[in-house]
Order: sequence, then C-alpha cells, then structure tokens
Amino acid sequence: MPVTLLLVEDDPLLADTLAETLTTSSQQVTCLDDGAAALAQLSAGHAYDLVLLDLNIPTLSGLEVLAALRRHDRSTPVLILTARGAIEDRVTGLDLGADDYLAKPFALDELEARVRALLRRRDGREQGPLVLGPLQLDRQHQRFQLGDAPLALPPREHRLLACLLQHAGEPVEKTRLLDEAFVGEPLGDNAIEVYVHRLRRRLADTDIGLRTVRGLGYVLELS
Repeated sequence: MPVTLLLVEDDPLLADTLAETLTTSSQQVTCLDDGAAALAQLSAGHAYDLVLLDLNIPTLSGLEVLAALRRHDRSTPVLILTARGAIEDRVTGLDLGADDYLAKPFALDELEARVRALLRRRDGREQGPLVLGPLQLDRQHQRFQLGDAPLALPPREHRLLACLLQHAGEPVEKTRLLDEAFVGEPLGDNAIEVYVHRLRRRLADTDIGLRTVRGLGYVLELS
C-alpha cells in the first residue's frame, strides 16, 4: 500500500508545490487548507502515515488541531510547517506532541529528508525492540535499557545510539548518521566524533563496542 500524507496548508501555491514534490509512485498526498476540515478528517478514522501541519491556518490553528489530535492519537507523526520564528511557538508545538518542525522558508530537499526520517521512525515504532547484547531500545517509547537499568541519554546521544543500534554490525557513514539522526540540525564539523566518544565512555564497562572503520564510518557491535 502507498504511504499516505496529509498536508494542511492554506497557501495554494505552496501547497501545490509541496504536494507535487512529495507525491511519488509509492506516496500519496491529500491537501486541506482549513484546520476544522483537517481535524474532521483526522477524527473520523482517516489513517495517515504522516501529517504536515501549518500553524497559521483558518478556523482552527495548527496548534489547536495538534492538541485535539493528540488526545486520541499519539502515534501518527506530525511535522509542523510554520513561518513563525519565535522559539516559543516551536516549543509549544513539540510539547503538544509534534515530532518535528520546519520553519519557512525551507529547502524542498530538507523537507523530503525530514519526511523520510519521520517515516522511518514511524516504521520503527511498529516493530519490536532493538537488541544488541545487554542493550535494548524500546522503539515505541524510545527508551534505552542497558542490562537491568534504564540508560538515559541526552537527546543527540540518544538519536545517534538509536541509529547505530538500528544498523548494528555494519559500518554507518557520517553522512548517513547526519541524515538519519540529525536531519536539519546545524552541527559542527567534529560533533559526530564528540558524541561517539561520549557513547564509548558510557558503554566502556559492557561487551558492546563502538568501533571506527576507516573510510566507512562507525559500527556498533558486540566486543
């Protein structure tokens, strides 16, 4: 079955551009320009794999739609699209349950990358936990367990370890880590190396190794 996206955007030109960009042979896009209509669709049992939601839309704001959606649906990924630059708007959206946000204007290739990342994350939630020796990731709740104890990590280390665990046993290039774990985030040139170093320290007393493979990337494996 094709992947289904709901795009809620009241700018006709932008909506047409985004729908054309995101529509593929395996991906369908439904466009709405009104918050009440979007909420009616989402509340009536119409299942979408991803919702792209502008904040400044008629009748009901994007934040109102999001809050109402999350009262009965915690799993459908939501990507906020907004021209608002204030950090409080972004924080409010994330606190209400949005999975990611993208501030206008944005590059279409960045939008496509974020959509791919959210769809991968959704697919992970539908599967069982990821396990490597004593390390386990509950993908539904995004919680790590190391042995008998929970492993709490800062957000960026968490995303990096989750990506490496998903590809356990195979080298993962830095560019792939940037795309899958840090899509759209501005990172310094040595940021990946810093987070890898921190993860190695956290895993130092276990039988899990995080090895650098020259020219190929990093591999998470049992020592």
